[in-house]
Amino acid sequence: MTASPTQFAFLSRILHWLMAGMLLAMLFIGVSMVASLGDYHRLVAIHRPLGIMILILAVIRLINRMCTTLPPFPPTMSPRGRFLASVSERLLYTLMFALPLVGWGMLSAGHYPIVMFGPVHLPPILPANPTLYAILRKAHTMLAYLLFATFLFHLSTVLFHTIIVRDRLLNRMALWPTGLRKK
Repeated sequence: MTASPTQFAFLSRILHWLMAGMLLAMLFIGVSMVASLGDYHRLVAIHRPLGIMILILAVIRLINRMCTTLPPFPPTMSPRGRFLASVSERLLYTLMFALPLVGWGMLSAGHYPIVMFGPVHLPPILPANPTLYAILRKAHTMLAYLLFATFLFHLSTVLFHTIIVRDRLLNRMALWPTGLRKK
């Protein structure tokens, strides 16, 4: 399933980049929802189904991850760097599950319909409760900030390894040859 022992399996790479695009879109939509009351309802109509799609994709990614062999980290990564990479990856997976579920629970507690598209609605997963809604709304916001920070850490680490260290770390997840060479 892997193209080489130094790369993730092709399906893993496809899922990774699909999820990266969806998460970036979701972060921009979330910021726009807060900043623009005029487009709020249109953005929410995109935000809800995209969040559920992220949840579904996170399940698929986790199953795929458990069924494939991971390529080793480059030898240039220190034990501390490997530890931080593993922890941030686990945090990203946790947030990919937690944010959609907290959002779904928040809407349920707020007694809002969870419209996916047209007549398709999700069932509530929590009882209507204004206090719980307020708590989950705050939690959803804080988790979104944590996702953004973790995403930036992940991206900056890959860029550091790609541009400064030049250890071809990006090639582990690249869909095509990057042409990047070691120093």
